[in-house]
Amino acid sequence: MTGKCEQSALWTSSTDGYDTYRIPAIIVTVRGTVLAFCEGRRNSRSDTGDIDLLVKRSEDGGRTWSDQKVVWGDAGNTCGNPCPVVDRVTGTVWLLMTHNLGIDHEPRIIDGTSQGTRTVWVTASEDDGRTWREPRDITATAKRPDWTWYATGPGNGIQLSSGRLLIPCDHIEAGTKRYYSHVVYSDDHGETWRLGGSTSIDQVNECCVVELANGDVLLNTRNYDRTRRTRQVTLSSDGGMTWRDQRHDETLIEPICQAAMVRYPGKGGHPDGSGRLLFSNPASREERCNLTVRLSEDGGESWLHSRVLHPGPAAYSSLAVLPDRTAACLYECGEEHAYETITLARFDLAWLMDG
Repeated sequence: MTGKCEQSALWTSSTDGYDTYRIPAIIVTVRGTVLAFCEGRRNSRSDTGDIDLLVKRSEDGGRTWSDQKVVWGDAGNTCGNPCPVVDRVTGTVWLLMTHNLGIDHEPRIIDGTSQGTRTVWVTASEDDGRTWREPRDITATAKRPDWTWYATGPGNGIQLSSGRLLIPCDHIEAGTKRYYSHVVYSDDHGETWRLGGSTSIDQVNECCVVELANGDVLLNTRNYDRTRRTRQVTLSSDGGMTWRDQRHDETLIEPICQAAMVRYPGKGGHPDGSGRLLFSNPASREERCNLTVRLSEDGGESWLHSRVLHPGPAAYSSLAVLPDRTAACLYECGEEHAYETITLARFDLAWLMDG
């Protein structure tokens, strides 16, 4: 597939019993199975209501896919924000998620007038996504009691070289409109999850995370400063427990939207010290469109290569590196609006660098 980019719709709205499919996440297991997740929104495009968390599996590097399977559904309530991570030691796929009552809307959860609140959950698969454990509530250790809104990912978590599993998240403090990004982590192969550090500056939320070649962790966040439509980034040298040097990345423009980032590994899946990172988002200051993938060869200090996957309406995305070292971007896009399909693009670095 040298120098090529192949694209196909993995989910199409108003099919298979759901009005809309949103919030993609993609990851590759130890055995090389590709798992694609999303929210199946039963009755409307709304973030609220009857929402199930779905998965499809591919055993041939993303060329063909299984039928969708419900990982988690709860009779009219909202099960979503998929954020999977693979434990490379045990092979287990962990999936962190959030839940709220289907009648509770985000503004009411934020201002404390909702009937319930956002809770944090985890499930796991030991058989490459064929079956999943009963979801387990981890809110007590993953969310502070003075936080209202909460989201895991969406996108993917990572495993650090130390073995720690790390999930990017965000929250809002009660009684405020102050958004922060934070992480949760597990040091016991996913059995327990605890809060890590939060960003020092507010007005950031949905985020993505990578471990750099020097062992630092880079968090890249959605930014609500409307005077500067660019992503914000911050660094950690202690596995996500504290964050420093929060700043804007002037290259990574955004219309206020989620984005994705992964480290491109060396041969055999091992870090090669090259500092190669992939990044995707709707690269526009004005609207959700122009879904673009970028390549950095210096750990995110610069982004010298980029290609547009879809110039029209587009929104959320997720990135993975496939077993044959091509890259995959699973993203929302359409012709009239951004939520018509969740499309999979498979491309290699030659295609990306040719841009």
